[in-house]
This record gives sequence, structure tokens and C-alpha cells, in this order.
Amino acid sequence: MKEKEMTLKRKILRTSLVLAILSLIGVLSYYVLVWTGVWTKINSVEKIRTLILSLGFWGRFMFVLLQFLQVTFIPIPSTISTLAGVLIYGPLQASLLSLSGVMLGSIFAFWLGRQFRRKIVIFMVGKESCEKWSRFLSNCKYSFVIMMLLPIFPDDILCLVAGLTDMSWTFFVVTNLVSRTLAIFTTCFIGSGDIIPYHGWGLAVWAVIGVSVCVALYLSVKYQKQIELFLQRKFRKKSKIIKK
Repeated sequence: MKEKEMTLKRKILRTSLVLAILSLIGVLSYYVLVWTGVWTKINSVEKIRTLILSLGFWGRFMFVLLQFLQVTFIPIPSTISTLAGVLIYGPLQASLLSLSGVMLGSIFAFWLGRQFRRKIVIFMVGKESCEKWSRFLSNCKYSFVIMMLLPIFPDDILCLVAGLTDMSWTFFVVTNLVSRTLAIFTTCFIGSGDIIPYHGWGLAVWAVIGVSVCVALYLSVKYQKQIELFLQRKFRKKSKIIKK
């Protein structure tokens, strides 16, 4: 009985300590950004571009850091920071730098959820979001692949909540690597306007892409169970082949 009480106390102490540290990191990050003036420079593509260019060589490190922070602590839309990188470094280099920061942030978020469990997730995303997505991922683990590809789902929250499920590290990392790579490279290369311009014939193509995305979102919701079963069969077949 005493051992159980001691274990419970240690868990409560550890969770409280982690919450305190994360709160401190969040508050300090905010005040450092405000004090340095960075906070007012990261709310638009042009402002982020100006900030990174002003840092010269170190701008690459700042860009990777911003991509990491937008997954974990700072509510910056990923499209804004990614497109700012495209304007500075071009689509290829921006894709690689973005992928580095986003993958690090995703892995860190998953580690937080796995290591410190439900209390830390509720603290960071709220009880409603935590229960909603943890319940969904527990029943539809393989749909995580599709969810990470489509823009309607909260990728960053999903990475954090995924740590609460029985999802393995290997599955999480491989899924993120594939989905994040596709999403980021598509955003950088197509969003740059070099492949599909934002004028003339390009407008018709963008309209088709927009409709296609909406249809994909609708189908993914309507046939959620069928997609989950299909992905389950595919992953299980691959797992058997790898084991052999």
C-alpha cells in the first residue's frame, strides 16, 4: 500500500514538474519573442521573410526553429512560415529545412504525450480535444496516415495525442516522414507559383485542385471505416513481408 502511495506521489510530482517547466518555457519564449520584437515579425509571410533575411547565415537556423515552434509552442500557421522560406531559399532548400523543423517538432510532441500522458496533453490542447482525438486514433490508428496528409486536420494536436495511444514509435515516425514530406514539398513547389502560376491557365488548375481537395475531404469522412480497414490490411501485409 505504501509503495502504491509513493508511486502515485512520484507520478503527481513528475507531472506537476513537467507542467511547470512547459509553462515556464512557454512564458519565457513569449516574453523573449516580445522583448526582441520577433513576435510582431512572425504573423505574415513578408514579416517572417524580412526577419530571416536580417539574420544572414543564421537565418536558416531561425527558420528551422520557427518550424519546430509552430508544431509545439507557437500558433503560427505552417503555410505562412513555409511560404516565407520558399521566397528566401527557393522550393528545394525550403522544403528540406521545413521538413527538419517540422519532424523534430512532431517527434517532440509525440514524446511528450508518450512520456507524460493525459494530463500534459489536456494542459496543452484542452480536455475536449484530447478526448476527441485520442478516442478517434485509438479506433482508427491507420487513418492517421490520411489525416496527416489532408489540411483540414490539426496535425500538431494529432502528434501530441498519438502519444497516448498504442501507436508505435516506428509507425509514427514513418507515417510522419512520408506524409510531412509529401505535404511540405507539395506546398513549397506548387505554392511557389513556378509550376502552376497564379494567373492565366494556372487559375483554372488551382480551381480544379481546390475542388479535388474538397472531394477528398468529403470522401475521407464518408468512407472513414472502409479506409481504415483497407489501410489495416495493407499495413499488415507489408509487416508480414518485412518479417519474412
